[in-house]
Order: sequence, then C-alpha cells, then structure tokens
Amino acid sequence: MESKSLQAPKWARFLNSMILIILVILILIPFLHVLAVSFNEGVDTQKGGIGFWPRIWTIENYKEVFKQDNLLNGLMISLFRTVVGTVLGIGLMSMAAYALTVKDLPGRRFFTFFIFFTMLFSGGQVPYYLVLSQLKLTGSIWVYVIPSLYATMNILILRTQFSQLPYSVIESARIDGASEWLIFRKLVLPMSKPVLATVTLFTAVGHWNDWFAGTFYVRDANLKPLATLLQEMLTQQSALSDILLRSAGASSYAALDKITVTGQSLQMATIIVVLLPMILSYPFVQKYFVKGITVGSIKE
Repeated sequence: MESKSLQAPKWARFLNSMILIILVILILIPFLHVLAVSFNEGVDTQKGGIGFWPRIWTIENYKEVFKQDNLLNGLMISLFRTVVGTVLGIGLMSMAAYALTVKDLPGRRFFTFFIFFTMLFSGGQVPYYLVLSQLKLTGSIWVYVIPSLYATMNILILRTQFSQLPYSVIESARIDGASEWLIFRKLVLPMSKPVLATVTLFTAVGHWNDWFAGTFYVRDANLKPLATLLQEMLTQQSALSDILLRSAGASSYAALDKITVTGQSLQMATIIVVLLPMILSYPFVQKYFVKGITVGSIKE
C-alpha cells in the first residue's frame, strides 16, 4: 500500500508520457529533414519543398563527401583522439573529483576554488596558442588530447556525484583497511556508472565534433581529424557553388548545369556523416542513464 501511495496518479503519468512523445517528435523532425535533403539531388533541393522524404534520390552528396583524399586518415585521427582523449580524460577527472571529496585532504577548499575559478576567466586565444607552442603541441596529434584532459564542469559534476555516495560504505571500507585507490576503483566508480556514462558521452562527442583545433593548431594535412576535413571540404564546395551561381558567363552556366551537389545538400550529408558514429554508439551507454546511483550500497 505504501508503494502505491508513492506512485504518481494516472493523469500525471499520461501527461508526462505525452510531453516526452512531443519532445521526441520535435527532435526527430529536423533530423529527418536533414536526412532527406542529404539523399536528395542538390539542385532540386534549391527549389524547396523537401520535407521528410527525398524527391529525387541520389547518393552523389555522400560520394562528394567521401572523395576527400585524407578521409580515412582523418577518420583514424578522430578515432584516436576520441578514444584516447576520453579514456585518459575520464580517468584523470574522476580521480581529481574523488580527491576533492576527501574531507581531510589538505587544501581541499583551495583546490576546489582554484578549479572553479578557471570557469570564470580565460587567458584568451593568443596566449593559449603560445602556451601550446611552447609545449611543442602545435603540429602534434597530442594537441587534441592533452589540453582537453581536464574539463572544469565535468570535474565539478563528478565531485558532486561522489560526495553524494553513501558515506557509511566508504567509511566501512576504510575501517577494514582498504586503500583509497581500492575504494575509488571498487566502490566509487561502480556506484557512479550513470554520471560516468554521461560525462563520457559528453567528452567523446566533444572530441569527435571538434574541428577548431585541427584548423588552427595543426598545419599537417595528415594530422587533421575528420570533422576538420569535412569542414574544409564544405567551405570549398560552398564557395565554388556561390561563384558559379553569381557568375553571368555562358561557360559558367554550362558548368552550373552539370552540378548536382550544392552547398546545402553537401552540408546535410556532412552532418549525417559526423553524427552517425555518435548515434550508433549511444545505445551502448544509454542503459546507464536509468540505473540507480547507489548500486551495491547498504541500507542504514
């Protein structure tokens, strides 16, 4: 009887379900439109009227995307920075967050304030580039990994989660002689899977979608990640289409007639290519979002 009294009334559950369904539809509508345009002929797309189904099917947009010479190499660079950067970043950030929850840690409040203070101010882009240059990171693949090992917001999120874990479980382990490393690895991490999965997903998406670092910090084309290569290709293709559209010469009109891929259709295909790996990997971490945060804890 007590469990039933804690349940929400039927009308409230129905209202929540309807709101969630509406939100899902609102999210799917633009995605389906992008998918339809990516498979539609570019010139036909400019006429408008493309909804959620291509009017003239084509894969030329994706062929243009995969024509990039360094595409496979860029894919490997993106996979390297995403996997290595996420694993190292989550490991170091979670250890730092756990250290900040230890009450007898000397200078704990100072370190917490110091980490939070970095969220409020930035040294600027030029000093940041000079620091990377002095560290010999510019032009290196590690420029994608090392500067992003620590994210202040993620550390604070993890710290908040760790501080809410049952203190009796951790204290019992300490009384039994467990080291802090053993407590962190065997108790804290298993009980924090949902928040770890969330932070991992955010970190991986940030690495995968980042094109800025490859554009401004790396000159070697063999070290550019996939997002940077697609961004450069999109910029070049859009510029070429604009030049031909604005030109009034007969030769330009003849060249324009041969164009089936436009900047808009190419942009949509690029979005799908970049998003697809993240979409496919999401189901593997989604289950942790609905798990309890005190798995294995004792009842008090």
